Order: sequence, then C-alpha cells, then structure tokens
Amino acid sequence: MLFQLFEENEIQSKELLFATVILPLPLPKLYTYSVPVHLAPLVKKGVRVEVPFRGTKLYAGLIYELFEQAPTDYKTKPILSVLDEEAIVTDKQFALWNWIANYYLCTMGEVMQAALPAGFKLESETKIILHEQYEDQQEFLANLNPRENFIMESLMKNSELTIDEIQKLCPNYQVRPLLKKMLEKKLITILDELKEKYKPKMLSMVELAEPYQSQPHLLSDVFAEISRSGRQTEALMAFIQLSKAEQTRQLSRKQIYEKANVDSSVLNAMAKKGIFNLFEIEISRLIDYEHEGVGNYALSDIQKAALSDIENQFLSKNAILLHGVTGSGKTQVFVELIQKTIDAGKQVLYLLPEIGLTAQMVGRLQKHFGDKVLTYHSKFNSFERVEIWNKVLNGCPVVLGARSALFLPFQNLGLILVDEEHDPSYKQTDPNPRYNARDTAVYMAHLYQCKTLLGTATPSVETYYNVQQKKYGLVEMKNRFGGLALPDILLVDIKEETKRKLMKSHFSPQLLQAITDCFAKEEQVILFQNRRGYAPAYKCKSCGWAGKCTRCDVSMTYHHDSRDLHCHYCGLTQFLPKHCPACGSASLNPQGFGTEKIEDDIKIYFPDIQTARMDLDTVKGKTGADKIIQAFEKREVQILIGTQMVTKGLDFDNVGLVGVISADQMLQFPDFRASERAYQLLTQVAGRAGRKKKNGKVFIQTYNTEHPVLWELKENDFEQFLQRELAERQNFGYPPFSKLIGIQFKHKREEIVQSAAVFFAQSLKVQLGDRVLGPAVPAISRVREYFLMDILLKLTKDSATLQATKQLIVSLQEQIQNNSTYKGLRVLVDIDPY
Repeated sequence: MLFQLFEENEIQSKELLFATVILPLPLPKLYTYSVPVHLAPLVKKGVRVEVPFRGTKLYAGLIYELFEQAPTDYKTKPILSVLDEEAIVTDKQFALWNWIANYYLCTMGEVMQAALPAGFKLESETKIILHEQYEDQQEFLANLNPRENFIMESLMKNSELTIDEIQKLCPNYQVRPLLKKMLEKKLITILDELKEKYKPKMLSMVELAEPYQSQPHLLSDVFAEISRSGRQTEALMAFIQLSKAEQTRQLSRKQIYEKANVDSSVLNAMAKKGIFNLFEIEISRLIDYEHEGVGNYALSDIQKAALSDIENQFLSKNAILLHGVTGSGKTQVFVELIQKTIDAGKQVLYLLPEIGLTAQMVGRLQKHFGDKVLTYHSKFNSFERVEIWNKVLNGCPVVLGARSALFLPFQNLGLILVDEEHDPSYKQTDPNPRYNARDTAVYMAHLYQCKTLLGTATPSVETYYNVQQKKYGLVEMKNRFGGLALPDILLVDIKEETKRKLMKSHFSPQLLQAITDCFAKEEQVILFQNRRGYAPAYKCKSCGWAGKCTRCDVSMTYHHDSRDLHCHYCGLTQFLPKHCPACGSASLNPQGFGTEKIEDDIKIYFPDIQTARMDLDTVKGKTGADKIIQAFEKREVQILIGTQMVTKGLDFDNVGLVGVISADQMLQFPDFRASERAYQLLTQVAGRAGRKKKNGKVFIQTYNTEHPVLWELKENDFEQFLQRELAERQNFGYPPFSKLIGIQFKHKREEIVQSAAVFFAQSLKVQLGDRVLGPAVPAISRVREYFLMDILLKLTKDSATLQATKQLIVSLQEQIQNNSTYKGLRVLVDIDPY
C-alpha cells in the first residue's frame, strides 16, 4: 500500500535507521530524524516524509540522506509517515540544489521552497478547501471511505481548514497521507495556491471534409450542389484560392470571412452539408498567426549555416552564444535543435525570462511537437504543476518555462535553451534563493552532461566576455530572415527643439510628422516610455511640497484616471489633495510624465485615432494583455503606448514606426549596468518596427544626441559598444572583471540598521580592506516601513577568495542573530546582484 496510516500508539518501534530531512524552512543545517522499523522498507532518498518540527508543527520534508549513526548532540524524533512510493526528487536535482544553496548563500530549505510545487508541500498552516467540482454536492460522499467522508463533511461546514485543524479533528491517525490521496483524487485543493488556469488562445479553423480533401476532383459536384447559394460558392472559391496560394490544407475561418465577405453562418451551413470540417487549434497569444502559420518552414541559408555551426561547435564547447539580430529567425534554429535532441531520445529545457513570452512560444512549439511539449510557470495551479512535475519525471521530451522550470526532475536532459539570455528577469531578486537562471542553467548542463545554447539579439556583457575568453562558443546571425533590412534609427535633439519652442507637449515635430506619415500609409505606431502613471511626482509650486509615501522614501506617482496618488513600491494610495497640505496653496501640479500622460497628450494631436496603453495599470487580470494585443493585431488600435512590456514578445506585421519618448532616463540611471540595459532595451524596442515585408523607422528623442550608446545603437555597432563598455568596467573594477556581493540591512528602526551595517562593514574591512564599499544609504532609503542600508563587495575572481568571504559573511550573520540588540533585523545577501 502506497500510503501507510498508523495510530499514534503504533509509532513506538525500535529505530535502526536515521535520515537527514530537508524541510521547507530556512534552517542552517539539515535536521535528522529516526526511521521506525516498520517504515524502513519505504524510505529512500528523494521521497517525502511527514515529520514534526517546532513542537506540534508538522511538515512534508524530503529525505536527503540515510545512515545508521545517530546524532550525538540531540535526541531524534521519529518520521511519522512516508508520502511517496518512489522518489520525486532525483540525485541530480539534489546536486543542483546543493550548488544553489552554497553558491547563492542560502539554505537547502529555501531552495526546496522555491523548487517544489505547492501540492508537494503540506505544512500545518496550509489551508485546505473543497475542490470546486465537489462544492454543494452530496451524492459523491457515499463512494468515499469513512475518513475521507468525515473530512469532506467538515470542509462543507467550515469552508476552509488548516492541516493543523484537520489533525485536531482526527486525533487518532496521521492525516497527511490521507490528504495527499485526496489531493490526487481532486476532492480537495490548496487555498494558498489557487491560480487562474492558463487558458490558451484558440484559432477557429476550416478544412475540406472527406472525401474532398483527398479527392479534390469531386469538388465539381459540390459546386453544382451549392450553385444556388452565391455566398457558399464564394466561400468555397476563397478556400481553394487561399489554400493553393499558401500551400496548406487548413485555413483560419477569419481568412475566409475576409476573402469571401461571408460570416460564420455560411461556413456552419457548409459544414452541415459535409463540405467543410470546422475545428479549433491552440495558437500563441502574442504572435500574429499569419506570420507563424501552421506546419513546418524551410530554413534559410543563414539559418542552415547557423545550425551547422552550432552542431560543430558543440563537439568542443558545452555552451554557445547564438547572437542574432531581431527578426533573424533564431527560434526556427531552436526548433531544429529540439527536434534533433528528442530524436536522440533526450529531453529539452527551453527557458524564457517571463511568463508572457512563454505563452507566446507555446503555440509555435506545439505545432511542431504536439503533445511532446509541456509548459511550466506560476500561472498553473497546484494540481497542474504536480502533474507536470510527474510527467517530466517520466520523461516528457520538451519543457518550456520561466526560470522555475530549472527545478523540474529531468531524467535524460540533452539540451538547455536560454532565450533572451540577457534579460534581467532571469535573476530572482526576492526571496531566497537569489539565483540567476541563466548561470544556473550552465551549471545544470554540466551536471547532466548536456549542452547549453544562449540566444539573444543583445548579449549581456558577461556572456560575450565568456565568448572572448573562449569559455563559450559563438554563432552569429547578422541579417533578418527573408533579407529584410533593420529599421532606420533617427536621433531627435529635443534640447534644440525645446530652445526653438517647437516641442508640442513631449513630442518633437519630427516624431509627430512621422506618425502622420504612418497613418497616411495605414501603418501602426508604438510609443515607448519606460515609466507608468501620469506623472512621477505631484508638487506645490508655492512651497515645494511633494506628495510622498508615508511607508517608503519615494514620491507618489500621480494617476490621472483614478485621480489619486500611488506608491509603486508598497501599493499605498492616497486621495489627491485639493490644496497643499503644507501652505494651503491650490497651485498643485504634476511633474514629469509617464505612459498615462503620453496617451492623454497624443489624443490632442490625433483626436480621431484609436490608442491603447500597455503597462502594469492596464494589463491586470487574466485577459488584460490579450485584449490590448488582439485589438492592435486587428488594427482596431493605431497607436500602442507602453513601458518595456511592448519591447519584447510582440510581433506585429503593420508597425511602421517606433517612437522612444525619452531615452535619457535609462542612460542616466545610477547603476554600472545602465548603458548595457539602455542599449538592450532600445535595441529590443527598435526591433518591433518593420519586422515583416517592409522597412520600419525608429525615432529616439534625447537631450544628448552625442551619447555613445545612442550612436552605437544607431549604427548597430554592438562590437564598439562592447569594447567601450568592457574598457570602462575594467577601469572601475566591475564585472566581468570582478565578483560582486550585495548585502542589504532592513529594520523598522533606523538606528538599528545603521549600527548593524557599520559593524558588518568594519568586520569585513579587517579581512577585505578597500574591497568593501559602504555602508551607504541607497537611493530609496525606506520601503514598506523598513529602513535600508547597503554594502557592496568587489572581489577578485578566484574561488578561494569568494569562498572565504562567504564564510566570513555567514559568521557575521550568526553574530548578529545571536545579539538581542539586532532582534528583527534582516540581512539579505545577494551573490552576483543583477
């Protein structure tokens, strides 16, 4: 029997075996438990067990190691039950977890918490509710055993119960194994992890029914049959013409509607006559269907050369950078490599930095590989994530996912693809483990003895430096697919236009004319401003008062739609004051501008044009982004205004112009990566223009047209950008020429933060000297009522120094934790802050 239930008085057997167990808690060491004799045949490395911790608290932990020697410094508690028949975590996964914990200076419990789906983590505080399909239904209870029946009736009465509460209702037996079975049977679900299920975008399709599909000469009889219906005849003629032109047997119904000027009633009538089959297929949410099509594509000569080069370099390199310009067709090269890998009987992990991009890619891959593709990200509910975990454990060929997909239990991994490898979203910032999925993927490939391909149009400086050092291979694709030219980039000097008083709001005359020209050609426009809201500050002209967040050290952003002030750090909102709270003046005005103001102002100059805005304020909810994108795809919207959401994952065939409202904010950000990020972001947003059949234009407004990054962008000179950036970083000792560790201190009392940071810095300087920078107050010194201070360590790139520094940090953390003066202080360590 898979799940063993034991009365409390039965768990009193002689203990011959001991197990170290990983608990989903930030414990410095793994805790050891004794294994009762009657559970010894069931325990093995990688299975989950029910164990007590912190008094009466019970957790589902993972067995990490089994041995026969009891610990000498504390008396062990017994394992209560075994939850799995076979291991759910593999040895290679444990090796990866151990590397993450050691490298990123966190605990195995924190890695476990990040890695396992919620359905595998049954804690005492976890809330259980009825599965939605069983609510308000009584008839199914007769088919349950008495214990299941009792729990279900309790949930019907109480709506929700914690595992602790269920255990108290059932004091004579262990409930976790029983709840595990009930979860698998979908009788109950976990409240904490209820998410909206991923709903794919479906495309309505049409094809000829049999026998006409295989015997098209029989269509002459069909034309005779429908000769009296002109609309049906037009629909059939449109299908034949389009299917021949596109060399496909399947078309979207929309194509027929537009070509023949008919509606759904016509196709439905023809389907009833057996002429057409009507069906739906799943497609990408973000990519235009016509561009992607259904079926396979022949590789271009450039793609064939890149594929051959990758395969040759994989003979001597374990990691390769595929550097291809936007629109060069890198994805189709990925598809070919995936096919070759699964043909060899191995698994593929395809990483993307964001869930939105995952949704974009899934339709395309499923057209090639069908049900061999699984996706994995946080929008799936706990049931789905557990099912995906088990399918990967059983050898699913292709997994597409965001950074958490790294933790899945691959059995025979042959290839890891890291798309958009430069993207900062690959870095987990909070909570622990603060890992970089790109770097972790490279180490993971080493564990599995497989290959890694890093793809991007704008490589990170660190990755390209690894290429120069011969650590990674390099394959380049310098031209767009189909021979399309890259967009023309024009720099607009708004400093000069402002002097000449030619600026209209935040738009230069050149940009407004370019927008007008686009509309004359019936093309669409994207306007990029990397700041949401109406204005980043709301100030009094009389006394200088500014609306500030009471919980954070930041100005509150004015939102015109809701007529209030928002803090973008803690979410606090305040009513807009009618008079200055300080001096009583009514001279209150917004300062600066965000996407909301851009949308408001552009309507002044183009009042008859439909606009849409895409930022965090407009894409809330499960369909927010899709509605905006689909409206733009259908050309119901002529101008799309947005933050960096519009820079990636979108592929429209009618965008003739991209306008960057202000490039200076990105270039002037106080961070050593500011130039790199600006170059990457501007390259990506420029790549949205002219991606299909036509050349596009990009207008970048700036007060400093001589900035080297803008000229390197204009000339598409990545090599010059890289050479200059590397020289600057070498001069100032930044990565890739050094190793950085960030340490942040958080507490609600400012003096405690200062005291701890000074103590930490002084202690570090004894060993590291001037390699310790700080402590310093960050630009935003308080967030969510917590005061902050930072220390930055610049270390040489040798493993001995890094390891010694980590040990020193751990030692100092322990001293702080043991000092009652610093009670409540949080010390956050970030290896390779990004």
